[in-house]
Amino acid sequence: MSLISLARHGRFVAVLAGALILVPVLAEARPGGGKGSFGSRGSRTESAPAPTNTAPNGAQPFQRSAQPSASQAAPAAGAAAAAQAARPSMARNLMMGLGAGLLGAGLFGLLSGSGFFSGLASMAGILGFLLQIALIGGAIWLALRFFRRRSEPQLAGAGAPLPREAYQPQPNARMGAMGAMGGGVGRPAAVPQTTPIELVGEDFNAFERLLGEINTAYSNEDEKGLRDRVTPEMFGYFDEDLTTNARKGLVDRVSDVKLLQGDLSEAWTEEGFDFATVAMRFSLINALYERSSGKVVDGNATVPQEVTEHWTFVRSRGGAWKLSGIQQAA
Repeated sequence: MSLISLARHGRFVAVLAGALILVPVLAEARPGGGKGSFGSRGSRTESAPAPTNTAPNGAQPFQRSAQPSASQAAPAAGAAAAAQAARPSMARNLMMGLGAGLLGAGLFGLLSGSGFFSGLASMAGILGFLLQIALIGGAIWLALRFFRRRSEPQLAGAGAPLPREAYQPQPNARMGAMGAMGGGVGRPAAVPQTTPIELVGEDFNAFERLLGEINTAYSNEDEKGLRDRVTPEMFGYFDEDLTTNARKGLVDRVSDVKLLQGDLSEAWTEEGFDFATVAMRFSLINALYERSSGKVVDGNATVPQEVTEHWTFVRSRGGAWKLSGIQQAA
């Protein structure tokens, strides 16, 4: 390949690399836009919100959430089980290896024409051979005991007396009736009980207000405004996006947010907190700018766009609603 071709090829690769680098940048416009679904819905985080007229196909599952999922815990549990199962296998392999070596020594003497036991006759004859069998059997027994002990779960502070309070079951709001009577000690915590609740017009007004206020705070990079209106988990996601934009010399501007249609998907209470998932279709003007030049990198500074998302809100009893999750419409 000539130098000119190499130079052209290099320029093409550079342009392609620049385009690829720009792809994630363009996907970071507005709160939740293009970044998938993230946040939590309490005990219903792994469950899909009920479909509504606004979002008849439901919502996408969470890609980022502080709530642990069974799919994330399964690989770790599987690896631990495999490691525990491997320990007895190691003991069996050791025993089979020693036995095979002993049998091999006898077979070698037999095949060589000296008899089955003659391979060991030079040491101590038949008596020496039996002594070696006893020694090898003892070694195998010790090895099996060693690996068996390693395969058993070890208690912290083994041999030391447990404190008195360790024998007394502690009350747990998530334990069922059997757990409260002592039958549930050591069992997984039960799923919290949820109860449907009725919302009033004031609640829906709060959801619409938060839709505009959160977008405005995000556009102004107002960290306090976001903290006051979203859960700590959601603030972490928003703050990460704003920090990434600032590092790349970009700023995300959102304006003219208008709710066009909204439906309640689910509303329930659990463990002292109220949750509400609302499907919302709204319009807004959104553009991503270069901080230095003011040039539009993505979006449109004048033409509004329509978005349909599921927003989940949470409040403590008597507290104000806060955003706890955003899910894209399916």
